[in-house]
Amino acid sequence: MSSQSPSQTPDEQRVAEARAAVTASLSSVGGSMNAEMRQRAADIHANAAAIERQEKELAKQTAALAKDGDKWQKMADQNVKKLNEMGDLQNWTEMIERDLLVVEETLRLAEGEADQGNASGTNGWRRG
Repeated sequence: MSSQSPSQTPDEQRVAEARAAVTASLSSVGGSMNAEMRQRAADIHANAAAIERQEKELAKQTAALAKDGDKWQKMADQNVKKLNEMGDLQNWTEMIERDLLVVEETLRLAEGEADQGNASGTNGWRRG
């Protein structure tokens, strides 16, 4: 082991050796902790880069989704407009049909068939 110097007593020698052992142990623990901290810092940096890539991809996909949403909204608006037009067309055809029934009834009455048969004109024959 180490040789005692003439100025150190055995107790002083043991204290010096204990200090050296503690210092070496602390240095080893510090080195180990330093390595762990460096690894954690590297992991955090790598994760930050991955998160940044994911954030960019998410922004890109969100923009695409918004564009698709706008396209679907436009299509829905067009379909609502077409349905309204079809409803207008149906109302128009019903009005025309009612008008034609009125014209038909008016012609029937004008021809003197009011007293013969029913409204459809199926009962009775004209005798000429």
